Amino acid sequence: MNSATPSERLSNIADINPPLPDLPGGDELVSFVPMSAVNAESASTTFGEDRPYREVSKGYTPFCDGDVLLAKITPCFENGKIAQAKLARRIGVGSTEFHVIRPLPGKSDARYLLHFLRQRGIRLDGERRMTGSAGQRRVPEHFLNGLEVPSLSLEQQRRIAEVLDRAEALRAKRRAALTQLDILTQSIFLNLFGDPARNPKGWPLIAISEIGSVITGNTPSRSHPEYFGTAIEWIKSDNINTPHYYLTRASEGLSEVGKAISRTVPAHSILVTCIAGSPDCIGNAAMTDREVAFNQQINALVPRQGDPHFLYAQIRAGKRLIREASTDGMKGMVSKSRFESILLFFPPIALQRDFAQRVVAIERLKTTHRASLAKLDALFAVLQHRAFRGEL
Repeated sequence: MNSATPSERLSNIADINPPLPDLPGGDELVSFVPMSAVNAESASTTFGEDRPYREVSKGYTPFCDGDVLLAKITPCFENGKIAQAKLARRIGVGSTEFHVIRPLPGKSDARYLLHFLRQRGIRLDGERRMTGSAGQRRVPEHFLNGLEVPSLSLEQQRRIAEVLDRAEALRAKRRAALTQLDILTQSIFLNLFGDPARNPKGWPLIAISEIGSVITGNTPSRSHPEYFGTAIEWIKSDNINTPHYYLTRASEGLSEVGKAISRTVPAHSILVTCIAGSPDCIGNAAMTDREVAFNQQINALVPRQGDPHFLYAQIRAGKRLIREASTDGMKGMVSKSRFESILLFFPPIALQRDFAQRVVAIERLKTTHRASLAKLDALFAVLQHRAFRGEL
C-alpha cells in the first residue's frame, strides 16, 4: 500500500465471524456450502445444496448471502480458497474451517474486500501467522482483525472492484475455453473407444505389464545433499495432480550423482500417482515431454507397444480402474504388481494413432490459450497491486 494512502483495520470496516442477524426457523431451507464448493480460481461458490436449518444448525459455520468466506486451514488457505458466497437462500452454512467477513454498511464493499484478501502478499503473511500443529495449521482470527485495508470511499472501492471483476471475467473466459478443450478430448476418446471400465465395444484386453515397462520411483537420501542439484528434474505427485496434459515443472532437482541412483524415464512415458494420503489422488496421471526422475509415490509406464497418447488418455479416463487396484486395507496405495496387472483395452494401432493426432492438435490450441491466460494473470496481478497502493 502506498504510504500516502490512509488505511483502516479490517475489524473496523467489517465484522469477522459475526453471528447471523436473525436465526432461521428449523424448517427454513438454507444453502449448505462445503469447502469443496469454493472455487479458488473464480473466487466463487456454488449456490449450495438446500438443507432444513434444523439439520445443520450445529457443527457448521453460518453466514449470509454476499458474505466473504476465507478458508483458514492448511492447505486450503495457501491454495487461495477465498470467495464471496452467492447462495440460493438468504442464509448459508458450511465448513467450520471458514472465516466469515461481513462488510459493515457504509464502510466497505464485499467485492473490494474479496479482492484485497486475494492478494498474494496477504496469503504469504497469513501462512507465516498460522498456528497449530502440522497438517492442522490455521489462520487465526486476530490476523484478519489487524489487516490494514486502504481507506477509500465506497464509490472508490466499488470502482476498483469493478475493474478487477472485469479483468477476472477475461481470465474466467480463457479458463472456460481450456475446460471445453479438455472435455473435447474426453468426448473424442469415449466416442471412439468407449468407457475403459466397461469396454462396451469389446476391444481386446492386455495387461499393463505387457504394454511396457513399469518403474517405481525413489527418493535419494536427504542425508546426502550432494544428491540434489540441477542435472534433472525430480517429479513429485504435485506435478501430476493437476489438469495439465504434460507434467508441470518440478521445484526440486537432482545432481548428476543423484540422477545416477534415481529412477528416470524418457519423454512419452506416463506417470501415475499410486501412493497418496488421499485416495482421491490415486490414479492421477501426466505425460512426460522430457526425461525426468520421480519419487516413490509414482509408478511410470514406459510403453513398448501402443500409442502413448492413446494409453495416457485411457488411463486418465479409467482412473477408477487404478483406484480399484488399491492394496487390500490400503486405499491410498496401488502396488507395482497390482498396477502391472490392470487390464487396458487395445484397439487397432491405426485407430490409436488417429486419436493421438487429434489430441496433439488440441494440445497445441491449449498451449495458445495457456499463454494468453498467463498474460491475463500477469495483467490482473499488476492491476491488483496498483489498486491497493492507491494508484488505480
